[in-house]
Amino acid sequence: MERTVLQISIFGLLLAFGTTQPKDDWEIYSFHINSTVTSRYATTIITSRVANRKDESQEIEFHVRIPKNAFISKFRMFMDGQVYDGVVKAKEAAEQQYTDAVSRGESAGIVSSVGRTLEEFKTSVTVAAHKKVTFELTYEELLKRTLGKYELQIHARPMQPVNDFKVDVYIQENAGISFISVKGGLSTGALANAVTKTHADTEAWVHFYPTVDQQKTCDSCGDKGMNGDLVIVYDVNRDRSLGDIKTSSGYFVHHFAPSQLARIPKNVVFVIDKSGSMRGKKIEQTRTALIHILNDLAEDDFFGLITFDSSLYYWKQELVQANSQNVKSAKEFAGNIREHGGTNINEALLDGSRMLNENPRKGSASILILLTDGDPTSGVTNLEQIYSNVMEAIQDKFPLYCLGFGFDVNFNFLEKLSLLNNGVARRIYADADADLQLKGFYDEVANPLLTDVVMIYNGGTNLTRTNFSQYYNGSEIVVAGQITDNNIETFVPSVVAISRNTSISFSEKNSTTKSTDSNIQRVWAYLTVKQLLEKELQYSGDEKAKMKNEILRLSLKYNFVTPLTSMVVTKPTKDKTEVLHKPSESGPPPDERPSFGMSGLGSMPRGTITSHSRVGSAGVAYRQHRPVPVTRFSTSAGRQRMPGFPGFHGVLGSLPDMAYDIAVDMPRLQHLPMPILPTIPGTSLQLICPGFSTSQSQSYLPSNLLNRASVFCSQLRISLFHFVLISLQVLNFDSFTSPVPDSL
Repeated sequence: MERTVLQISIFGLLLAFGTTQPKDDWEIYSFHINSTVTSRYATTIITSRVANRKDESQEIEFHVRIPKNAFISKFRMFMDGQVYDGVVKAKEAAEQQYTDAVSRGESAGIVSSVGRTLEEFKTSVTVAAHKKVTFELTYEELLKRTLGKYELQIHARPMQPVNDFKVDVYIQENAGISFISVKGGLSTGALANAVTKTHADTEAWVHFYPTVDQQKTCDSCGDKGMNGDLVIVYDVNRDRSLGDIKTSSGYFVHHFAPSQLARIPKNVVFVIDKSGSMRGKKIEQTRTALIHILNDLAEDDFFGLITFDSSLYYWKQELVQANSQNVKSAKEFAGNIREHGGTNINEALLDGSRMLNENPRKGSASILILLTDGDPTSGVTNLEQIYSNVMEAIQDKFPLYCLGFGFDVNFNFLEKLSLLNNGVARRIYADADADLQLKGFYDEVANPLLTDVVMIYNGGTNLTRTNFSQYYNGSEIVVAGQITDNNIETFVPSVVAISRNTSISFSEKNSTTKSTDSNIQRVWAYLTVKQLLEKELQYSGDEKAKMKNEILRLSLKYNFVTPLTSMVVTKPTKDKTEVLHKPSESGPPPDERPSFGMSGLGSMPRGTITSHSRVGSAGVAYRQHRPVPVTRFSTSAGRQRMPGFPGFHGVLGSLPDMAYDIAVDMPRLQHLPMPILPTIPGTSLQLICPGFSTSQSQSYLPSNLLNRASVFCSQLRISLFHFVLISLQVLNFDSFTSPVPDSL
């Protein structure tokens, strides 16, 4: 009897459960985080001093996490009286060093994501016996105002108790600080009295000095020390309607956030994916969030609700008022959403746009919100055609917000689609609080105050973005630029916008304030690079190349590690370098699935800015997309349908989500920065699943199944072979060609 076989082969696999482990023979004797915030621009320096207590040389690690929106701008190592500086270079210029480092089994790395808001920086250096090393990392970020507050996130994770541990935060805002508070896991319980806070009119100080005992007794602490966040939350006074404008050395930054405005009624259409891949927790959380959102609609709002799979389903064919009767009916519709079929994103968005275009209301703000977890698989599936169709339908009349649900959503597609239509894309993480994430996003756009906002700067040049389709309560518009000829006398800022039915303008005499803040120029550079990275996604050809060149020029000038640059670190050891990369904003998502590490591979990166998401064999992040649902199973020989296996399973869905849903319900093991190599066969499966022989097998398991199979063996403690048998219900047999011996 012959059956289809899967041979599972993994090259050099040794699983290691855990992250960076503190060593008894090396000591972090000082760990300081110093953050300074001026004009909402934060510069943070992390300094770690480490001593090698051994009688021989050993490798010492520096391992920290930083906010995802930040740019690293400096990294230094001090050892034996020498300073070793990281140098930012064009990524292409560093490519040879990167390749050489990987081929020698030395340090090479990437920047990617860990958690929802953090990136991880990890490096190491060999330190002689009884010698010391100092690591110093600097990163910069512009704080974003959301729901009426700014948040500065500081992650403390030294991975061992430290005698001299200090966090110092200084905030200076000329507009005046209206309130300040400290939250996060490191500000509560046993650590609460380690936090001190002082607040003056325009300044605030936060200090966090935990003792060694406190570092061992907090909720997230233990013998390995602290592992948690401090989040400093604050806002500023807003006495001027035009906002806060600061100038310095020929540059300006304008923070515009008027609050004494009447709310604008909105027209909102929710376009909800209910395809088969949304089954289980995703659709349950979507229903829950949608019901909460419907409850929050104001009575002067109008709304529509479309669900889609391969076809479209309407609660109503047109927008209706959000009165109590309609809201009740819509909630009943939302509560009965069931998953099935493919993903016809194109038709759903076109019809959502039609509903908004056919029901214009003067003095209102229109919004289109898409929630999906996959690529288009039905109707129009060509992405370029979808971009064109949706742009033609919307015609810059309202923003499109795209919410991507889950680990394998095509976020590049959603990000470009939203940016082309004056919106933003947001990743919704498939966690227990996904419904709160959905509701949280809606809260950000629930209260529009202005539409068609145009920021005008006579006497200004090299401006960042100046046109905004809508301004929402609790948010902030930030524009930076240069003052022509540095002549403040000819610099006249103003704002025009629409509030309900009225065109209004904001202007003031003597509205600018001279500042000694040297960061204003860096705010301009930071904003310009961030916005050019978004624009670059939308273009092709010469225009795209031009934007890339400008991003690269600014990144090199201001020493920013961006998706187009790398930081090259020359180590004290002869001929060793590290090349540190940063991903694009639409890179692979972090930490949604169980991931796992390995050791014992000569080419495994040691110096990285990395993540707990999956990376490839050279340390390069890669994305795995959801397999397109198959309609039948077949073998390569006979292409015969396997009895009892209907193809794409209506309950289980596609393999990645089936594996994930089972995995997240099980006890989670600590994540690691590196996963199993995805494509290189070699070592027997017995390394991870003893007792399962593949000696008679001839073919290899596809890479998209390899990681998931290993997750089950290492984390769920079940037989990989049994898992494979289950998986065959949801995978096409074409990848598997060898017979299975009857003995199996």
